[in-house]
Amino acid sequence: MTASAKISCRNLWKLFGPDPAGFMARHNNAPQEEHFAGEKYIGAVRDVSFDVYPGEILIIMGLSGSGKSTLIRAITRLNDPTAGQILLDGNDLLKASAAELIELRRHKMGMVFQHFGLLPHRSVPSNVAFPLEVRGAKRDERETRAREMVKLVGLEGREDYFPRELSGGQQQRVGIARSLAVEPDIWFLDEPFSALDPLIRREMQDEFLRLQKLLKKTIVFITHDFDEAIRLGDRIGIMKDGRLVQLATPEVMVSAPADDYVREFTRNAPRDRILTVGAVASAQKVPVNGVNVLASAKIGDAAALVLSSDKAIAVIDHRGEPIGAINREMMIAALYPDGTK
Repeated sequence: MTASAKISCRNLWKLFGPDPAGFMARHNNAPQEEHFAGEKYIGAVRDVSFDVYPGEILIIMGLSGSGKSTLIRAITRLNDPTAGQILLDGNDLLKASAAELIELRRHKMGMVFQHFGLLPHRSVPSNVAFPLEVRGAKRDERETRAREMVKLVGLEGREDYFPRELSGGQQQRVGIARSLAVEPDIWFLDEPFSALDPLIRREMQDEFLRLQKLLKKTIVFITHDFDEAIRLGDRIGIMKDGRLVQLATPEVMVSAPADDYVREFTRNAPRDRILTVGAVASAQKVPVNGVNVLASAKIGDAAALVLSSDKAIAVIDHRGEPIGAINREMMIAALYPDGTK
């Protein structure tokens, strides 16, 4: 485990079949595709390793059936992994007893799923306070915390509402408030916005980013939407057939996809909002001459300046020091990598 990692997964497997452990043992814990097909086992998660760092939003994405939801359920031990290691703050989750897992979920883990799972006979604050009630918190404590969370997610004035009286976005806000009521260290979200209409989904993404700015949680977020991934994530992992194909920042994933599968995923990505000037500039320096652009600027913000200039423009770092140059041809190539305009 990397010293600063909050969560570390190492060589994680989740198989479905009559005897997954025996299957792994027969194939020296490294089964190949022909073994799965020949013995009719399903490798939902295959040899996955990664770290999640404190305060990071790690996005795991992929098409339906890629293994992304199975992975998050394995990490939280809602479905026990077949093999591998999961460390939380250095402690091996696979060695945790059932009682220890319950305590972890009550105190350290917050979970939000696509289906809100609200209790229809309970009001908004009562739904939010439910995990605290399960934990055995006193009534005054539960009610105070529920009010705080209702305010945090922008549902003040709807304390007397029941789930059926709320819109989809409002219901999801209740689900988010409920997951945060226990003050979790780690937040797991499995396609929480995919059932929402596009405008409400965008609103919930804004709300999610606002909450993260305030709370700075360590987050594992599952989605199948690349636009959502690049908007929310610090890093993105793309899965295919149970394997983690690439794990990188959005900029690296767009500029250096690991294979054709990732390249296809990123083909229509908004490069102007992802790539920075520094990532596409040359190392050759030119005089600043009063015209320059920050290396950290997105190419979309610098495009007008660069495209209107016949000469290369200096690229500077945050101290104002020149570190390279960018010209019209580089900008066009970055914006239109396939040569189309």
